[in-house]
Amino acid sequence: MNANYDVLIIGTGISGLTCAMKLAENKDLKIALVTRGKKPEESNTYWAQGGIIYIQDDDKLIGNDIQSASRDTSFDKAIEVLVNESSPILREILFEKAKTEFTKNDDGSLAFTQEAAHSFPRILFNADATGKAIEISLLNYLSKFSNVTIYTKATAIDLIAPSHHGTTIHQRYEENKIVGAYIFDQEKKNVMKVLAKKTVLATGGLNALYLHHTNGLGARGDGHAMVRRAGGLVTNMEFIQFHPTTFFGPVAQKRFLISEAVRGEGAKLVNPKGERFMERYHKDLELAPRDVVSDAIMTEMIENKWDSVFLDITHESEKHLKHRFPTIFNHLIEHKINMSTDLIPVVPAAHYTCGGVKVDLLGRTTIKHLYAVGEVACTGLHGENRLASTSLLEGLTFGYKAAVDIQEQIKECKLYKNEKIKDWVTSKEEIDLSLINQDKMIIKHTMWNYVGIKKSRNRLLRAQAMMRELNIQIQKFYRNAELRDELIGLRNSVEVTQMIIHAALHA
Repeated sequence: MNANYDVLIIGTGISGLTCAMKLAENKDLKIALVTRGKKPEESNTYWAQGGIIYIQDDDKLIGNDIQSASRDTSFDKAIEVLVNESSPILREILFEKAKTEFTKNDDGSLAFTQEAAHSFPRILFNADATGKAIEISLLNYLSKFSNVTIYTKATAIDLIAPSHHGTTIHQRYEENKIVGAYIFDQEKKNVMKVLAKKTVLATGGLNALYLHHTNGLGARGDGHAMVRRAGGLVTNMEFIQFHPTTFFGPVAQKRFLISEAVRGEGAKLVNPKGERFMERYHKDLELAPRDVVSDAIMTEMIENKWDSVFLDITHESEKHLKHRFPTIFNHLIEHKINMSTDLIPVVPAAHYTCGGVKVDLLGRTTIKHLYAVGEVACTGLHGENRLASTSLLEGLTFGYKAAVDIQEQIKECKLYKNEKIKDWVTSKEEIDLSLINQDKMIIKHTMWNYVGIKKSRNRLLRAQAMMRELNIQIQKFYRNAELRDELIGLRNSVEVTQMIIHAALHA
């Protein structure tokens, strides 16, 4: 099956949907959105609890807060874009068009909350389900446009480059450019050749590569791997942010997030003895940058052989906590913990990818006609440690800016000829899913134990040797096996782990 579009967007989180919304307003453009999820809302955006920064005109500290949280590793020009351009975009997309609901004060004004490393409350929220409110409102608005097609249960396999996927030897001499992607239909088990004038990656992060993480299972680095195979640049791949406070409940790979806003509302971190310990690590205590808090918790746990530490917000009433954190409150009640009276056991988990596909400040990658936005991209905004609640705003802002640039550039683009690109050749050898799952667990355990919060050169070298050998085996297996989403993800995962390890060794 073949399909042609003006713009192909891979991913349906805030950055992909914002890009699609802005493009869809041009009725002459034909747009495709692709997601490997069963429903378009299945994205990390949907699960975001905390909120989104809304920068006011009198906010003179946001740039310093971003830079301080990153320990002066953020890109100043990316910060300038966020400070100078994000608020009008937020008002247009979320307030005026999508009509996103945010929590308000009794007088009807917008309520703001504070999170770690922020100088004051500047974060919009919707209880503890801000991402859900944003995701659903964007999808509802986008449903009005007949020039947008959404493919679900559709996994991107590879980006199409004529120099690699062309039907003649002469195409090898063409400049490196992306003209679409091969998309695997999970239900029909066939591959669509989707050609487009411009392609946008909005595939999210890679934190599901770790044994313990807060992301959806699709956060396995698909976009990073596809770009690297296509000859594009990735950068800062060692900058993985671990969230300090995820619920230490029954053993699970995807850990339930206890929002940073809980600490913003006054929760204290205590050890199993009931002692507050953050004063030993940072002057801002529980509101120190995330990497500081995560490292402090891991140090406490390792040195004292504790399984977890605890969040204490028992100074707040049950009524207030039910209203402010309904999702968190109900989840904990299911595990027989009442956060108004009980301590919450917490541990760090992999949470956000600060590095990624190298882009400029319009979302353009190092390959012609290819854009990347959201968590898959590295604008340099986050440096080595992201300031809380900047991620949704970054995805919104740069998804919008990419759409504006595409609208300006696409007039000069022509669709690549279908017959000049190879059709996908499928293999038929049956695969054993138990083998794939075993390889996935090897990756997850290796990344958690050797490439996690506590790293050393010896650990990284051990991980490098293990992943190099595993990659050889997986690539042989991949060439002959029938396509499955799980196999596509496994191939991408082992390639991306090597990028992270290499970057960490050479940092």
